[in-house]
Amino acid sequence: MRSNRPYLLKAFYDWIVDNDCTPYIVVDAHYPEVEVPQDFVTDGQIVLNIAPRAVSSFEMNNNYVQLSTRFSGMPIDIYLPVGAVMGIYAQENGQGMVFEPENPEDNPPPKPPSGPKPVLSSAEKTKLAAKPKSKSKTKPSLRVVK
Repeated sequence: MRSNRPYLLKAFYDWIVDNDCTPYIVVDAHYPEVEVPQDFVTDGQIVLNIAPRAVSSFEMNNNYVQLSTRFSGMPIDIYLPVGAVMGIYAQENGQGMVFEPENPEDNPPPKPPSGPKPVLSSAEKTKLAAKPKSKSKTKPSLRVVK
């Protein structure tokens, strides 16, 4: 039988939003395939506001939760297998549900898009597309930027 976690997650999300509350999810940041900004992880967990007004490109299905949001003003794409979600609750009253830990090997998640990346505006995308790609023969190097 399939996991009931994605169904319960969707139901609690709808219930919280329908009651004009703010849904928050607690995520295991070290679960396989999770893509979240590690700077905001505390004790291996991250809490995300997934209210419709706080996110864009929100998608929740039986396999994953994917969204775009802002951290310190920087737009970031987030990807979470449903098994990484440890709980969902309403910020205003704490009502929600905590899920039992799930073994990632039991339900391997599909491969996500590569890494959390800043979201580019259409103007930035146009600039990147307009730049000529030169094939330089120089050796690549890194430098520290403060």
